[in-house]
Amino acid sequence: MAGHVYKKLDLVGSSPKGIDDAIRAAVARASKTMHGLDWFEVTEIRGQIADGAVAHFQVGVKIGFRLDEGSPQAKAANKAAKARGRR
Repeated sequence: MAGHVYKKLDLVGSSPKGIDDAIRAAVARASKTMHGLDWFEVTEIRGQIADGAVAHFQVGVKIGFRLDEGSPQAKAANKAAKARGRR
C-alpha cells in the first residue's frame, strides 16, 4: 500500500480583528476551491499600524492537502518514491 502524497499551498489571511480571524479567513477561503485540506502551519505574522495602533493582522500559513490518488502529481510522486527505493 502506497503512502499518501500531500501538497502545500502558501496563503496570507488578513483580519482587522486578530491573528485567529486571519488564520480562519485563509482556511475558509482555501476550502471554497480546494478539497482534502488536512492541516496548516503558521509561517509568519505581521500587521499594519495606523495612527499608533494595530489596524490589521496578516498571517502567512501553509495549508496541506492530500492529492487524489489518481492525480498526475500523486502518480509522479509515487513513481519517484518507488525509484528511490530501488537504489
